[in-house]
Amino acid sequence: MLSPLEIEALALSLKVALWAVACSLLPGIAIAWLLARREFPGKALVDGIVHLPLVLPPVALGYMLLVLFGRNGAIGAWLYDWFGINLVFSWRGAALAAAVMAFPLLVRAVRLSMETVDRRLETAAQTLGARPAWVFLTITLPLTTPGILTGVLLSFIRCLGEFGATITFAANVPGETRTLPLALYTALQVPGGEAGATRLAIISVILAIFALIASQYLAKQLSRRIGLH
Repeated sequence: MLSPLEIEALALSLKVALWAVACSLLPGIAIAWLLARREFPGKALVDGIVHLPLVLPPVALGYMLLVLFGRNGAIGAWLYDWFGINLVFSWRGAALAAAVMAFPLLVRAVRLSMETVDRRLETAAQTLGARPAWVFLTITLPLTTPGILTGVLLSFIRCLGEFGATITFAANVPGETRTLPLALYTALQVPGGEAGATRLAIISVILAIFALIASQYLAKQLSRRIGLH
């Protein structure tokens, strides 16, 4: 049986992960399209910045978020003065940290899928008078759906497991920013907390395996349907 604090951490993790993925989905698709279909000066730099969270220490990234989005940060001060939004020590900050860490996985999956789309189909639609936006919505985006789904589920898993950037930027506040990984870490700091840590670790493994299996299954089903039609 899970304790109330463990259930609270699990629910908060799901909430943070869902919001993080939902808010990063459209920007992720846009960046993936830009990197897959356009050539422009500084493309390698943009690609490197997008993938920076994969190689940068999460604590360093959390500190950068703190500098930018803290109460006195360049963006954080503006958000607080104009909208009253404070990201530090809040679940919104945890969602932002998780979204930034998972963003490269989303962009990479969508980009790879978009690069496999047959460009001749898009060209044929344009020669028949379809506008670029309509071609993207009716041809490119549907054919990229397996990659989008894979990216969403992979980034969701990454958000559930995010620790370093979250604890640095949003801290470890019970009921507000203490997600599943932070609750597991907290349990290990308490004498006799090994049982709770074990339960939380098992839950993390189950969620990750379930999401990976679902990602592969749904991607195959969508690929088959697209292939048939």
